[in-house]
Amino acid sequence: MTENRTENLSLKFTVDNFNSTTKLADNEYKIPVDSVEERNNEKVYNPYEHRNVQHPNSFSGALMHICKSSLGTGILAIPSAVAAGGIVVGVVGTVLTGILCTHTIHLLIFASQEICKKAKVPMLGFAETAHAVFKYGPNRVKSFAYIAKYFVDICLLLTYCSGNAVYVVFITGNIQDVVNYYQNSVSDWPLQYYMLMLLVPLIVCCQVRQLKHLVPFSIIANVTMVTAFLITLYYMFSGIGDIDIEDRKFFNDITLFPRFFSTVIFAMEGIGTMLPIENTMIKQQFIGCPGVLNIAMSFVVTLYTVIGLFGYLRFGDGVDPNVIKNLPTEDIAAQVAKLCVATAVFFTFMLQFYVPCEITWRIVSPIIPKNYHNIAQIIMRTLLVLFITAIGAAVPKLDAIIGLVGSICLSTLGLFIPVAIDTILNLGENGDFGVMKWRLWKNILIAILSWFALFSGSYYAVKDLING
Repeated sequence: MTENRTENLSLKFTVDNFNSTTKLADNEYKIPVDSVEERNNEKVYNPYEHRNVQHPNSFSGALMHICKSSLGTGILAIPSAVAAGGIVVGVVGTVLTGILCTHTIHLLIFASQEICKKAKVPMLGFAETAHAVFKYGPNRVKSFAYIAKYFVDICLLLTYCSGNAVYVVFITGNIQDVVNYYQNSVSDWPLQYYMLMLLVPLIVCCQVRQLKHLVPFSIIANVTMVTAFLITLYYMFSGIGDIDIEDRKFFNDITLFPRFFSTVIFAMEGIGTMLPIENTMIKQQFIGCPGVLNIAMSFVVTLYTVIGLFGYLRFGDGVDPNVIKNLPTEDIAAQVAKLCVATAVFFTFMLQFYVPCEITWRIVSPIIPKNYHNIAQIIMRTLLVLFITAIGAAVPKLDAIIGLVGSICLSTLGLFIPVAIDTILNLGENGDFGVMKWRLWKNILIAILSWFALFSGSYYAVKDLING
């Protein structure tokens, strides 16, 4: 770092309790940039000693939040991902992808903690961490600080909007299956009709503005998702002994690997919620060994691997991107599972909707007179719901949306940005890339992998859209 650092860096971060989704900036702090001499004469700043969190998360509370953020509807798509890769690639690839996702989360959390020490603030959000890392980096990258911040915000916005579009397709697809079984006269209705009917309840529920008021929604979502999950497991394991293993592929066409990778990334990646969870902890227990993150992700990766393997073994190459659609519609239990997952995803929608809504409001609120803020919020939230539903209506092919979101949004947000942040952090005066700069080469390899997922995954997702 240079000795003459007189510039102040304005950053925002969260001090409210995290409840089931990303909580973004509420309070503004000025970060002082001290000289090297001043900093050397002071005690090392410990962010955890300065956190004033009204409702701090315990170890177990943070563990539950991480599991919830990583165990969403994406788990229902893992069997189709294993079908695309084959048993060997599917199982090994799911484990390695889980390790990779966990590693990049480690990089992000570590970078945020290190920059908090330098900036002497208790906590920072995702975009604010990217901003500060560039601002405190070498002179040649400082001018990119605001670009980095806005780039992360845009990635978060795109990720959560497109992810919610997947939710819309999940909800309406499961409802359509049950309705068609009991009302054959409407079996020719396209999925878009159900999306139109879903609009009104979505718009009404998405007017809830405070996360603490969404807690009941989260409870309903968790209970119904667990119910659907248990029923699906019952069908998945029943009859699996009659399956001939020779009918299943151990390796599949290599051209399907991008589809496998992007689907697993979509299902497993929850990096957007990790810093808000960590920011509500007042003890340094998030990363490290064992650490909240390692325990939670070990459970998540194990569960995804088991579900992917046995889901493919049970249903084979015909497994649907929403594995619940493979359940027999005529069975009451299967119908209950489909309605439960539709209910769970519906109430999860509002939680995930909070992220793009907050980012959008942060952009538009300064140009709107304060006495019009209430009506502006209503209009903005309504338009965002319409926009997200329109994405789902335009691309109702679920696996194509999952592939696009995983390859474009989550490969960038979950893989490329963390290693870029880590690289810039280690370019500073106290940076260390290790023996023969192995950390730098490792970051370059992950960056190349993210770009591979971005371009190849996007290509095959678009190709599926055109052919489908």
